[in-house]
Amino acid sequence: MLDRLAPAGFYVAIRVGFAFPMVEHNHLPAGWIREYGASGFIVHDPAMAWVYRNSGVTRCSTLGIEDAQGVLELAKNYGLNFGAVSSYLDSCSGGQRTFGFFFRSDREYEEGELEILHASLINAHQAYARPTKLTAAELETLSLVKNGLLMKEIASLLGISESAIKQRLKNARLKLNAKTGPQAAATATMLGMI
Repeated sequence: MLDRLAPAGFYVAIRVGFAFPMVEHNHLPAGWIREYGASGFIVHDPAMAWVYRNSGVTRCSTLGIEDAQGVLELAKNYGLNFGAVSSYLDSCSGGQRTFGFFFRSDREYEEGELEILHASLINAHQAYARPTKLTAAELETLSLVKNGLLMKEIASLLGISESAIKQRLKNARLKLNAKTGPQAAATATMLGMI
């Protein structure tokens, strides 16, 4: 969907804690990524400043923040002519923020499109929420799966039956929306649970 709404490119940072996102999707033009990074534009980007001062969605043309370095004008050299900025701050998750920059080359974003972009951003934020109902036993089992142990080895190490290990993994998979034990362990690792 984002490819359709942001045909010139987009960048989404999901659940940014102190400094780094849990997940990021960078589909901006490669030349712009290089220039942006090499020139240190992140500290001069009015869209980035808006993200950390606001929650909601707006067009880049209405940010209301001075662009002294001309970052948004330079972005037009890469077809990023019209942009939207969306930011969501989750007060329930220790202040984690999810934000995105979306671009078109042909026209400004319409109100309905802005609403869709912001809703998709909130959905992405919620999709990476840390489940709260995993038990200590399930997390312990996932940690052992992460370390490459087989069910038989985990059962022997913990002094319980293989069927108990299977049940723990089944419960963890369901809670983490994973198809396999290793996928559940990988998700729990990504979420910082193990």
